[in-house]
Amino acid sequence: MTADTSADRSADRSADRSADRGVGVPDSPAARLQALFEGHRLTPTQRRIAHSMVRRAADVPFLSSVELAELAGVSQPSVTRFAVALGFDGYPALRRHLREVAPVEQAAHSASYNEYQQAVEAEIENLKHLAEVLADPRPVQRAGRLLAASRPLPVLGLRAAASQAYGFAYFAAKVHPDVRLLHEGGTMVHDRIDAAVRAGASALLCFALPRHPREVVDTLAHAREAGLAVVTVADSAFAPVAKVSDLLLPAAVGTGLAFDTACAPMLLGRVLLEAMCDDLPDAQARLEEFDVRAAARGLFVE
Repeated sequence: MTADTSADRSADRSADRSADRGVGVPDSPAARLQALFEGHRLTPTQRRIAHSMVRRAADVPFLSSVELAELAGVSQPSVTRFAVALGFDGYPALRRHLREVAPVEQAAHSASYNEYQQAVEAEIENLKHLAEVLADPRPVQRAGRLLAASRPLPVLGLRAAASQAYGFAYFAAKVHPDVRLLHEGGTMVHDRIDAAVRAGASALLCFALPRHPREVVDTLAHAREAGLAVVTVADSAFAPVAKVSDLLLPAAVGTGLAFDTACAPMLLGRVLLEAMCDDLPDAQARLEEFDVRAAARGLFVE
């Protein structure tokens, strides 16, 4: 399969920023919140508030402005200005609107859960939301085509996202002829991206999870300047990496424990692998060849 031309990549980027944003998004609290924010020019602080609201979509209609400010790590007046920027008289009006258009009943039994059970329940909700988003398969299918066509395929994940990138690259290497894992930052990462471009790469896959390192944003900006189409799996459509991504696929992380949990981003990575395999005609043959070699070498205990 031949790589996309630069004109094709430009067309893909234009389409990704418009057609794939919100098309066919199912009716869910997070989806309704994202639809509310679309079309508004938000400041970085306001994007942070929006990002926090999407991550806690089920709870937001019940939060005060002070509680939302604490959740987002901003001042209470910033929350008020955010509501006004969306066209409301203030935060109370925004909260009334959310209760009307996105009614969510707080689970009565959740109070009886301990903190570990609550973390599991939160991840279940994240997975349910991911299932709703995937009801429109077109963004993932588009991403699969971009990744399958890129030879080589660089896969980026730094700090908290390194394990997600490693897991994807490990399995992708079984079906894709040239996968290049970029899981260590520093001054060399730009050099490795430039080398991938010289070798023929047309796209880059990035896993971006909170806290979002500034280095990831800078690296993605460099990748786009170098001509790569950037596909990003992030915890929210309002994550800081959104502005330097051509196609962003959101999958929420759990925040109930001391360290975030990332079941939904991991599963979305596997879904992306499936979509990529669909556009690699020899993927099945490669897998069968690996199984034969593994059996001959006795790699696995049956």
